[in-house]
Formats: sequence, C-alpha cells, structure tokens
Amino acid sequence: MMPRGAVQRSLALTASGAVVAKWVPAAGAVLPRAARALGIPTMLPSSRGVLLTFDDGPHALGTPAVLAALDLARAPAVFFITGEQALRHPELVREVVAAGHELALHGHRHQTRRQWSRRVLADDTRRALDAVSVAAGAVPRLYRPPHGVFTLTGLRLIRSLGLQPLLWSRWGRDWERRASPSSIALHAASGIRAGDVILLHDADHYGARASWRATAAALPDIVDRIAAAGLRATSVRIGPTPDEIALAL
Repeated sequence: MMPRGAVQRSLALTASGAVVAKWVPAAGAVLPRAARALGIPTMLPSSRGVLLTFDDGPHALGTPAVLAALDLARAPAVFFITGEQALRHPELVREVVAAGHELALHGHRHQTRRQWSRRVLADDTRRALDAVSVAAGAVPRLYRPPHGVFTLTGLRLIRSLGLQPLLWSRWGRDWERRASPSSIALHAASGIRAGDVILLHDADHYGARASWRATAAALPDIVDRIAAAGLRATSVRIGPTPDEIALAL
C-alpha cells in the first residue's frame, strides 16, 4: 500500500511538466481529485450500497477464511486476483466464483508499475487475464494495479484491453503488522458513506504474515457498521461492454 505522505513526496519529486503528467495517476488512490481528473472511479453511484473489495489473493488459508466470514454476513465482495497467485491456487479462484463474488484483476506480478514500459505492462496484464480467465471460466472486467499506482501509459493500456479501473475510497490498513480486527473495522467503516469502496486483503503474500486473520475477524464488525449507517454491502455486476459497467465518482 502507499500512505498519503509517500504519494505526496513522490509528486513533489517529479515537479516538472511531462514528468508530472506521467506519474500523476499514482496519486489517484489517496488523492480523489487526481482520480477524478483521470476518470478513475473510487466510489460507486449508489444511494445505499458499500463495496467490499479484497486484494492480493487467492491465498490457501486467507481466502477461505474471508469467504466464510462473508458467507456468514451474507455480504458480496469483489476479489482483485493476482495472476501469479491464480496459477498457484486455481481451485480457490473457482471457489470465489462459486460463492457468488466478483472476480477482478490485480495484475500478474505484485509490483509497482511506475517504470514499466507499455510492452511489459501489456505482457503482465495479459498474463493475469489468461490466468484468472482460465481458472474462473470468465473474463474479469475490473482492474486495480498493485499499490493503486497507475501511470498514464498503464491507464490507457488497461482501457484498450476492455478493462475498467477501480480504486477505493476507504481502506482497513489490514496489511500492517500492528493491525487488529478493531483497528481494521475502525479504519474501514467509521463514518462510512453510501458508495464507499473499501480496500481489504484476503492474503499475506505481500503484507504482514497472517494479516488475513485480523481481516476475516474484522468483517462482522465492518458489516455491522455498514448496516448501522443504514447501508448494505453491495456488488458490481459487469456487462459485456465498458459502457455497461455501473461505476462513477
């Protein structure tokens, strides 16, 4: 993940015309104005819905634990799958689908794309598409890069492939070693609003070891907070064309 201060420092270090234009999308995850200017959705156009999203999986232990917690809460979610993990655990990709959740792409390798060429970006994205599509039997339509970092090249590329970007408006900071179920729920759902997209993780491949345990344990509290605000966990259904994807700022 990328804290607000780190993004702001990154922008400060690239304060010249073309360079700024190239790296500005990196700020989209934590600076809503940047996301809005680039047409990157961070929220849903919903009067009551809140979207739960999980990055970095599938994970042999974390994904089943999160799926079980979601089932008990009767809450749908979107799982942003990495291609390299889908190759390792295709059966878990199918379990996510069988449980009625949405599959989306999180790239093939979990690396920040800031210095990647278009060719490398295209190769990574196509490998992820192939891995997830073969495992799931369906083609994902949503895309979120590792760390929420887009370059203009990457943004144009994923759109040219028929993918739609989606970042987030809230996060549980559940990848941190000190995260607890209560801290995750507080970060993720305190002051929750209609249309919020919550970033969580069902895997510890790229975060603190066994961090998924606290995430799964936090889900009942998160769902309760959503309900207490008069809202509900919702889903995003993908149509055959980008115009049919119901996403907006």
